[in-house]
Amino acid sequence: METIRWGILSTAKIGTEQVIPAMQNAVDCEVTGIASRNAEKAAQAASRLGIANSFGSYEELLASSEIDAIYNPLPNHMHVDWSIKALQAGKHVLCEKPLGLDVADANRLVDAAAAHPKLKVMEAFMYRHHPQWQKARELVSSGELGRICTINSVFSYYNRDPGNIRNQPGIGGGGLMDIGCYPISLSRFLFEAEPQRVIGTVEFDPDFKVDRLASAILDFGTATATFSCSTQMVPYQRVNILGTEGRFEIEIPFNAPVDRPCRTWLQKGEDIETIDIPICNQYTIQAELFAQAILNDTPVPTPLSDAIGNMKVIESILESAEKNEWIEIK
Repeated sequence: METIRWGILSTAKIGTEQVIPAMQNAVDCEVTGIASRNAEKAAQAASRLGIANSFGSYEELLASSEIDAIYNPLPNHMHVDWSIKALQAGKHVLCEKPLGLDVADANRLVDAAAAHPKLKVMEAFMYRHHPQWQKARELVSSGELGRICTINSVFSYYNRDPGNIRNQPGIGGGGLMDIGCYPISLSRFLFEAEPQRVIGTVEFDPDFKVDRLASAILDFGTATATFSCSTQMVPYQRVNILGTEGRFEIEIPFNAPVDRPCRTWLQKGEDIETIDIPICNQYTIQAELFAQAILNDTPVPTPLSDAIGNMKVIESILESAEKNEWIEIK
């Protein structure tokens, strides 16, 4: 095997507009199939994107011998079941975040992955692979910022569409699952540790019954991470990493643009240096790293245990908001 042949489960917007074009530019990757529960919709997407094969069902794609790995951008409540079916069909799996609806759900996929040790499975937290985040981790781990005191993050957009899956309870809707997972993930990524306890406040939309505003403090013992996320607030995203000797700020930390350099700022004392990160596509990098793990039979960049750790924090924040108290992470 010299090239990983990808199949895409569904014609979801994130796939057709962002991930698939990025994969098509990735080394060692070829997108050879796309599936929808509507055959015509799949055929239209395949034609538009230059994909050789379209399938009128997910089962048909999984049965194809022309597919080595699948990308799963289905709605949150379908992540685990269809990723497990892909493993059972002998396919490697790159699954969109969050891995499941809760810890118990996500652990079903962890168990299935353990039963298929020759197959690679990874949660698709694409931001981690972008050079601006590699730079952030390097600054933190090298001590250039001194002792890290706190990380502050904001991530928001405005969406009041009742038909949007993010506004539907019971299938993984709400801001914490959709975008709050990013600030949680990045703090664990930079500290290379799990928070000891969390406290949070959550506001639910009275009509949709999903969380529309959440704020939380993650206590890592010697440092904290704070964040706010909202699905009904002005679109904005920013991360600040503050230490005793320096500060690193990322302008567009999650939806990094692919048509211009990413701006970051490094502050040492009163001096602030602008650092432009060269143009790249984090989805392309993610696909290449996953493909390399398959081709070289090496561990994937992000193990499934990381996805479970993130889900534990999300659950604990919701519990904290309900009980109005600190919750220890177990």
